[in-house]
Amino acid sequence: MNDHKSKFGEDFVDNKKALNQVSIIRSKGLKNKVAGYITRFIKKQIREEKFKRDRSTYDSPKTDEQESPLDIAESEEISETAEEITLTNDEVETIVSTKESVEDKTE
Repeated sequence: MNDHKSKFGEDFVDNKKALNQVSIIRSKGLKNKVAGYITRFIKKQIREEKFKRDRSTYDSPKTDEQESPLDIAESEEISETAEEITLTNDEVETIVSTKESVEDKTE
């Protein structure tokens, strides 16, 4: 295949025709299997090359996407707020019992 790689592509029918030109395969089934293999192989190579290209463009650092000091400060404020909201089990039980007594009074 390395000798005739330029003759093959992503199209199965074209690969069958190119296979007829470069080899002698009398069995129709075997010819179809070889042409199918070549087609899948070429498509896989193209996908991998595209993936590598896309990956290299996403891996390059962009200054626009880096967090600014303001973003970091806001995230710290959010975590501090979350700590202030944390309740103990006793506090939760107190809230639940208060809620139940209020519901009893409204009925």
